[in-house]
Amino acid sequence: MTHLLMSTFPSLQNLTSLSNFGRSISAPAYLYRPTSAGQIAELFRRAEQTGYTIGLRGAGRSYGDAALNSGQVVLDLRRFNRILEWNPQTGVIRVEPGVTIQQLWQITLEDGWWPPVVPGTQFPTLGGCLGMNIHGKNNYHMGPIGEHVLAFTALLPTGEEITCAPAQNADLFYSLISSAGTLGVFTSITLQLKRLYSGLLDVEAWTAPNLRAAFNDIEAHKDEDYIVGWVDSIAGGNALGRAELHRAAYLPAGADPDASRTLTPDYQTLPDTFLGLLPKSAMWRFMAPFFNNLGMGVVNFGKYLVARFQNHHHYRQSLIAFNFLFDYVPNWERAYGPRGLIQYQAFIPRATAPDAFTALLQLAQKRGLPNYLSVIKRHRPDNFLFTHAVEGYSMAMDYRVPRDVLALQRLANDLNCLVLDAGGRFYFAKDSTLTPEAATRFLGEETLARFRALKTRCDPHAILQTDLYRRLLRDSTTPSVTPPPVADVLFANRTPIQK
Repeated sequence: MTHLLMSTFPSLQNLTSLSNFGRSISAPAYLYRPTSAGQIAELFRRAEQTGYTIGLRGAGRSYGDAALNSGQVVLDLRRFNRILEWNPQTGVIRVEPGVTIQQLWQITLEDGWWPPVVPGTQFPTLGGCLGMNIHGKNNYHMGPIGEHVLAFTALLPTGEEITCAPAQNADLFYSLISSAGTLGVFTSITLQLKRLYSGLLDVEAWTAPNLRAAFNDIEAHKDEDYIVGWVDSIAGGNALGRAELHRAAYLPAGADPDASRTLTPDYQTLPDTFLGLLPKSAMWRFMAPFFNNLGMGVVNFGKYLVARFQNHHHYRQSLIAFNFLFDYVPNWERAYGPRGLIQYQAFIPRATAPDAFTALLQLAQKRGLPNYLSVIKRHRPDNFLFTHAVEGYSMAMDYRVPRDVLALQRLANDLNCLVLDAGGRFYFAKDSTLTPEAATRFLGEETLARFRALKTRCDPHAILQTDLYRRLLRDSTTPSVTPPPVADVLFANRTPIQK
């Protein structure tokens, strides 16, 4: 049976080592890169005959195991990346799922249009963004990306091709978006973009002396086009959670006298060097010695002091520079060392957020495992199946994976309890530590029952699977595969990348 699959798809002959973005998990898989829906349909047919499962992967930017499928087939969709239609009068674009955020804005910005929701990096694919229903620094104002999708077509593992919109096949529209690639494959995506009159944003930066003050400030500015805060997770005492906050607004028509230039891709390009001297491709090597508790304590203190000195600084910044801060330093994730990093992102309702996030930071500090990068955002709920959003706040926290990996898993388990007790939720694009019990508690039995009914309808042979699916979502009726489901302990049976 295996020979049937390999003979039909010669590129599947060899196992390829894939990793998550945080470089903390690697898993072998048979990699296939389709360029058409027909090729995907044929792969589905062969997988059903052979018993192989298929995991979906865009640019591989998920921090956990959402784009890994250990020992099985992984569908890399980056070559399925054509712009199908673009209307510069209406701002409506139709693309294939492998188109990246970068491709999207480079096509549309000069015509005065911008993706209404973007993540912190421009390299994810649109298919991946919809699969995880990504959010940005403007979530409270604009919601997740799924709210700006006018329609999509998708191929189900049954071979059925469907068209979905908010008023057409609505149950599938609100489920395939957010389902982490477990129900079907997007084959085209129609998106409404946002009208712009400048490639610049009006930005204000200021500091908050502690976490509670930061929440109060964000609440006062929650209706801004963008509002986001960096949090010092190492400072303690009265300075616990001190932060630098940024709010930003789009410029109205006529406010930018040089709009014809600032709306060009050439203007929006990030520089290749730091201070005109050091190549940014090498910066992660200079950052790496500081990625420890002492070093990051010094860095965070210095960053806060500089921000404090420039308090309530107003300036204009390019769309790319403001939105894609993570792209300033290529391969920055390597600075975390050979065991990599995980990101832990919790979403907590407004009423309980200040106390809960304070407890999260204090517990991590007490365990000697503070995170090195924390970002807070304001959120509002949405109607998608696996929604992570709440009427409240999120904090995304980057943890270096220590030698004692189980200590980090124990911390994550205890953090989960604090988040769940506060009525919080989690985000599958960032997760590598949740247990099935925690996932059930935040999603709820009703949501899981809806998902499993949809899984039976769209994928009755459970062809679409990933390590995340087997870790959190697979029930006892799903056929077992090789390898067995991953263990509930962080990175069990998986190999941390050593590079």
